[in-house]
Amino acid sequence: MAPAYQRRGRALFPRSSNRRTTCGPCFWHSSCWCPLAARTSASVGRAWVSRANARRPFELALTPDPDRERLRRTFDDAAGAYDRSRPGYPAALFYDLAELAGIGAGARVLEIGLGTGQLTIPLAERGCQIVGIELGRELAAIARRKLARFPLVTVVTASFEDWPLPTQPFDAVVAATSFHWIDPAIRVVKAADALRPGGSLAIVGNDHVAGGSADFFEEVQACYEHWDPSTPPGLHLSEPADIPLDSEEVDGSGRFGPVVFRRHEWDATYSTSEYIDLLSTYSGHRALPADARDGLLACIADLIKSRHGGQITKRYQTELRIAHRRQEAVTSRRAAAAP
Repeated sequence: MAPAYQRRGRALFPRSSNRRTTCGPCFWHSSCWCPLAARTSASVGRAWVSRANARRPFELALTPDPDRERLRRTFDDAAGAYDRSRPGYPAALFYDLAELAGIGAGARVLEIGLGTGQLTIPLAERGCQIVGIELGRELAAIARRKLARFPLVTVVTASFEDWPLPTQPFDAVVAATSFHWIDPAIRVVKAADALRPGGSLAIVGNDHVAGGSADFFEEVQACYEHWDPSTPPGLHLSEPADIPLDSEEVDGSGRFGPVVFRRHEWDATYSTSEYIDLLSTYSGHRALPADARDGLLACIADLIKSRHGGQITKRYQTELRIAHRRQEAVTSRRAAAAP
């Protein structure tokens, strides 16, 4: 039987539930925390995978972890650096959102974890009506200032888990580098409850993949191994094609139709100070003891200055997962409200 295919970028790639890398759903990518490694290693700030740590991504995604609540709050402590250094998204992503999810002028959008508006501003510029939920007070305050010129945007300081859904459903729910921080027992079901029938769930991630300043990312491993001895050995950056197209959590909910994928690779170049600023926003780095964190960042800064001319290039792969809420689904919220 011929394999099923999904779009990746502008090309078609086989979608297989058997494709796996050797870490969890974050693949140690550069914008999130990998639950498998974050308890012990600051290496989670990079897209490294280790052959020694094999576990199915879906299993890991649904494993409750007591550190999730603590670590997801660390971003607010570095809100200014987060706003300065966190990457945005390629223009092609917004064409995908319009084409696949109907996210354009007049669309009613719920954004989960908007940060300081990295995705929100381009959507607002396209005329979307947006309610943005942000857990961090400082992050939300920055977002409000930046989005004040858009009267159709509302920023709410709350956790998605606790925020009461409004009566009017949304056309789309979007989460950019944030969905993995939401309680896995709640996130897909509540996203479905927030949508009208046929509405879109759009999950966006930025993975750090092989490419860019490859020598630097090999050499910097020594800094991590010295300042965080629990760093797993044998880490390497993932090739873009090795990151699986994982739709099991959404598929397993029964609330959505088939997941469609789009992927786009792009490079970002950082000066020494810009890259250190970026690393200082990653939860795995922020969770280190202060002396170890300071030593690690100093080691990395020295490496960039002394061996790489004061700048490095990081290759990102932006992945979009789109699924539409099933027409026949009856949300628990509306069912509960029925007489």
